[in-house]
Amino acid sequence: MKLVGNTWDEILDEEYRKDYFKRLVLYINKIYKEKVIFPPKSKILRALELTDYNDVKVVILGQDPYHGDGEANGLSFSVSLGIKLPPSLKNIYKELYNDLGIPVANVGTLECWAKEGVLLLNSVLTVEKDKPASHKDIGWETFTDEIIKKINEKDTPVVFILWGNFARSKKKYITNPKHYIIESPHPSPFSANNGFFGSKPFSKTNEFLKKNNLKEINWTVK
Repeated sequence: MKLVGNTWDEILDEEYRKDYFKRLVLYINKIYKEKVIFPPKSKILRALELTDYNDVKVVILGQDPYHGDGEANGLSFSVSLGIKLPPSLKNIYKELYNDLGIPVANVGTLECWAKEGVLLLNSVLTVEKDKPASHKDIGWETFTDEIIKKINEKDTPVVFILWGNFARSKKKYITNPKHYIIESPHPSPFSANNGFFGSKPFSKTNEFLKKNNLKEINWTVK
């Protein structure tokens, strides 16, 4: 089955064939006709489309998509062009400036990161308008947990950036000693001052990549 159009289709072929995934696809097709669901259907697997399995150097794990009009674009923490920056993303940019001196961007799309090898993966890939976590437990977590396990199997070192308790709960799937885990509180205004600010995830990531003879990430948002 060709859902993504790159190496991910081979990596996840067995998952696509499982009964839970077939049920999930049927449910998603049905609910997109009945309710307002984000992101646009064509962008549900955007994170995988933009960052091929072979190119993954960093994983930034989110919980579920933004639930406001026009915000979600298939990439964790990212919003579409022309959309006001959400508070968590503002705090990510603030930490990026404090960490690497990169000027705070006024656009919220993180496609440039995805193309650098940063997989911006939400654990739940869809959400109903104005109802956060409304698609929790419909099957997405089983699918995205498998994605994390597949990345864990990679021979090349990968950095996993886990912000907040939800993302940290996925640490149990990251067992390969080649990989590097960076964890801190979530960039949300409720927790950013409790250890997210000052955690320096961007410089730590690049130091690790450099040490392993991998090209560093250009974190400039453009």
